[in-house]
Amino acid sequence: MKAIIIPGNGNTPISDNWFPYVKRRLLARGLEVIAEDMPDPELARKSYWLPFIEKKLKTEEAILIGHSSGAVAIMRYLEEHKAKLAILVGVCYTDLGLESEKKSGYYDEPWNWEAIKKNAKKICIFASKNDPYISISEPRHIKDQLEAEYHEYNDEGHFGSDVNKTEFPEIVMVVENFLRKE
Repeated sequence: MKAIIIPGNGNTPISDNWFPYVKRRLLARGLEVIAEDMPDPELARKSYWLPFIEKKLKTEEAILIGHSSGAVAIMRYLEEHKAKLAILVGVCYTDLGLESEKKSGYYDEPWNWEAIKKNAKKICIFASKNDPYISISEPRHIKDQLEAEYHEYNDEGHFGSDVNKTEFPEIVMVVENFLRKE
């Protein structure tokens, strides 16, 4: 089974935050892990990111792990592609009133929540009440639409450099629990 880790926009390198920790732990578990810097990293446009994900995965036997815009890209990917597990960290469903988010192209059309639910065997969301970029109402709404497993924290910010998040054992636990049942 393949796993892919997709960072957020703003040119966050895949070598930062908790991405290397999760990659190491999943590799040790025997998974093939794709963790590469994304094309168009500043704006994270859908027209670049979705073809990149399609090209890298080429399988439905996939675990998708996305942070911020990477999580949004995963939801759009799941509208048309199947995967085993999707983990969405610091996710939103609106452009947050930001011009840079509007330019990404992810928010131009309504969400196909039913297709996303149907195309992923399991969806898990990680959110924090003190996220400085995304109101907690955003991931809560997504949880309700997708009937997803949901983990809400008080003090994890945006799960990145804003809180110096270099490890994320909870993601690894979700993956391990899923694989045990698979």
